[in-house]
Amino acid sequence: MNKTTVCISPIDGTVLAERPLLDRSEAAAIAERARSAQKAWAARPLSERIDLVMKGVALVGEDNAGIVPELARMMGRPVRYGGEFGGFQERAAYMASIAEEALAPVTVEEDAGFSRQIRREPHGVVLVIAPWNYPYMTAINTLAPALIAGNAVILKHSDQTLLVGERLEKAFHEAGIPDDVFRNVILDHATTEGLIADKAFDFVNFTGSVRGGREIETAAAGTFTPVGLELGGKDPGYVMEDADLDWAVETLMDAAFFNSGQCCCGIERIYVAETLFDAFIEKASAWVSALKLGNPLDPETTLGPMAHRRFAETVRAQIADALARGARGLIDPTLFPADDGGAFLAPQILVGVNHDMEVMREESFGPVVGIMPVRDDDEAVALMNDSKYGLTVSLWTADPDRAARIGARMETGTVFLNRADYLDPALCWTGCKETGRGGALSVIGYHNLTRPKSYHFRKKK
Repeated sequence: MNKTTVCISPIDGTVLAERPLLDRSEAAAIAERARSAQKAWAARPLSERIDLVMKGVALVGEDNAGIVPELARMMGRPVRYGGEFGGFQERAAYMASIAEEALAPVTVEEDAGFSRQIRREPHGVVLVIAPWNYPYMTAINTLAPALIAGNAVILKHSDQTLLVGERLEKAFHEAGIPDDVFRNVILDHATTEGLIADKAFDFVNFTGSVRGGREIETAAAGTFTPVGLELGGKDPGYVMEDADLDWAVETLMDAAFFNSGQCCCGIERIYVAETLFDAFIEKASAWVSALKLGNPLDPETTLGPMAHRRFAETVRAQIADALARGARGLIDPTLFPADDGGAFLAPQILVGVNHDMEVMREESFGPVVGIMPVRDDDEAVALMNDSKYGLTVSLWTADPDRAARIGARMETGTVFLNRADYLDPALCWTGCKETGRGGALSVIGYHNLTRPKSYHFRKKK
């Protein structure tokens, strides 16, 4: 009998779904059928593939009223925020809009004597391993362009959001995408790694932890299977002395605490010019103190539980370690009586922090942020780069040229000016250092989901 996996709600610990895990032979058979179906899918006109993908996207949108509370039950995001369909649709639509140009052949020469071109070929079978924190938007980042480019896709979603993969598979199949061209599978880690080692896939895209990324790379070692990895982050914000203070506080606090801090590019540490520091933390404390921690199915709730009790335990341990080392918490935990010592966790702002503290070095992925004063740009840059991660940085100043100079010094994938925590599908979503490698979305996303193939035709002697 197959083993099973379960999705447990962080709200009350109830089991929302239980599904059997595929064994290695069952999963290998699905991958082989995908490989067989991919050739015919790639042979279809690009316009047809685009139409079918966008029809699938629209069908997901038609279910949004049911999806929003389902997400709240699975991973704790409050229903007041309306789910993910806006970003889900925006990303798919943009990738559809640039597909013809992004996938067009590069013509080097075309005359009576020679035809020389570089064309883009789909890899074949793409494995997408998607996370629970933004389960629709992270999946569509690769799912839509991979299918549009002519690949077959196998989706392995997180156990915490088991029902998302099923909804996506149902919608895209109803749209007319062949069953074997897109499949949702439920696998454990060992089976997934075994299939990668067996070269069951031609490209692997993983969004998750650094440890998970290492396991993917280890499994793929020696197979020459390309992998794209978006891993951990410890994204900083820097508020300069000429920043719009209210704007900076509103945006950075939202970026730090939205989704209970469980955002890939959420703000986890902030550096503020000394002259603004006291005013910034006063306004930030007021902003966070006004949050309402509670049941995410309640429309009044602005902060839900973390997706799992063990995630909250990690954040509690980081806060406790910082306080023991001399940091000071600005938020009174008694303002949040829903904090139950489990998945429901009161938010916290820490000052008096330094980079010897884990909360300023290791990914928190929860409702806590550390804030430090800085003397000047050089100190801010040094502190922001003092991290093993590099996904985004958020700069706050009225001087775009100054921001550009600082951005050029940053070890990061994206530099934001006067905004944070947003994924622009026209720009490559990428990171450096232990945040991973590769890139999703934009024209570069298509290049990563295809391979170049050169045609050198000599027409006559």
